[in-house]
Amino acid sequence: MDTASDTFAAFVDRLAEAMADDQAGRIDAAALASGFGFSRYHFDRLIRQMADESPGAFRRRILLERAAFRMLTTDALLIDIAVDAGYGSHEAFTRAFQRSFGEAPAQWRRQPGQIRIAAANDVHFHPPGSIRLPPRDEVTEMDLLTSMVEHHVRLTGEMIAVAGRLDDAELDQPIVLDVDEDVQTIRSLLARLVGQLAMWNAVMAGRSYDLSVEAGQSLGEMRGILDVEGPAFLAHVRDVTSENRLDETFVDASGEPVEMISYGGNLAHILTFAAHRRTLVLLALDAHGQGELGWGDPRFAVAEARG
Repeated sequence: MDTASDTFAAFVDRLAEAMADDQAGRIDAAALASGFGFSRYHFDRLIRQMADESPGAFRRRILLERAAFRMLTTDALLIDIAVDAGYGSHEAFTRAFQRSFGEAPAQWRRQPGQIRIAAANDVHFHPPGSIRLPPRDEVTEMDLLTSMVEHHVRLTGEMIAVAGRLDDAELDQPIVLDVDEDVQTIRSLLARLVGQLAMWNAVMAGRSYDLSVEAGQSLGEMRGILDVEGPAFLAHVRDVTSENRLDETFVDASGEPVEMISYGGNLAHILTFAAHRRTLVLLALDAHGQGELGWGDPRFAVAEARG
């Protein structure tokens, strides 16, 4: 290895390989350094120079992040997760986990939050079993919009292909528009549009969200919730886009199974389902003689905002 960055990259690769073999918790620090042709002292200096962490601290943090992910996505006993993370006892694992996450493992597992532990180097465990380095190519707002259009064009072609399996009668059969499982009304759709923002604010903050609160909401209640959750969600989106963190992932523990999703992917998801629900509401309002909002076409709002 010629440079500290080469050594660090090789160290990360070695750790990722060991994680894939469930051996990362058993790595011997002196043997690791020797394998790279360094004394342990010199190796520690090189890694600390690049990562602002010693090799041992770096490895322990990554393994704790993986342990948190396993706590979310498996029913494994905490002692088994502790051993896989390199801890010889439940007590040692609990102390280390509580220092990093602020709660004991059992308590955190009942109400989980982010699996990432803050680190200056921004290198983290990446589910299901790898390590994520900071991206060389940042995802921008334009990248996101392009991806959404590419998805739209691709999906339209796929739908046409699948529709080719139907006969004319099936193709021309009237559609009953239901995006969710329950019967939909203007009230329920508006409550879901507002609740969707509240739900994702909760997910991103590691809080739970009760869908039942949306049932039978009055328009006044919806407005009150929107006044709080709308600006909070918008502020989060602005922060993520301005800091070029659209590719960053977070834990979605709102359903089964627990998932890791990116901020950009989540934004695309929200906008896609919200667009459908908005269209249904606007059509229903127009049917009741209240059509002044038209289609709610975003191109006009975007043009005004940029003008």
